[in-house]
Amino acid sequence: MSLMDNLLGILRVRVKRGINLAVRDVCSSDPYVVLKIGRQKLKTKVVKKNVNPNWEEDLTFTVTDPNLPLNLIVYDHDFFSKDDKMGDAEIDLKPYIEALRMELSGLPDGTIISTIHPNRSNCLAEESYVRCINDRIVQNICLRLRNVERGEVEIELQWIDLPGSKGL
Repeated sequence: MSLMDNLLGILRVRVKRGINLAVRDVCSSDPYVVLKIGRQKLKTKVVKKNVNPNWEEDLTFTVTDPNLPLNLIVYDHDFFSKDDKMGDAEIDLKPYIEALRMELSGLPDGTIISTIHPNRSNCLAEESYVRCINDRIVQNICLRLRNVERGEVEIELQWIDLPGSKGL
């Protein structure tokens, strides 16, 4: 069985920015983000001396199991010691996948397909909307980091169908 037999598509995660991240060095931090889905792991570049970094970086994952969460961990890069953890978050992809499975097309730009509310079981800092933008279904998410005194990270999810893949 080949990868294409199990492949549903590609998830593009745009890591936009960090907001009010924790200080882990003398008066700032050198943050970067690690994203994981299953055994896949990707990371952004390090932004030096900045607790409000702008990454604006796209990371892409192959998706074979829509039930796996997206895990996000922020680290402070250190030269002489182990990198310090600056918080983490888990993103349930199911609401986004469900919106994609509706197979909506021709919607006006900005149409809200679904709304995900923050609650105790998710890491949302505010309501998250799955929208139609430029004929694509995207979800903008502002995550409140866990296991840290403060910090948020903004990301955007976008799905890419691959010819020859199983699809959703």
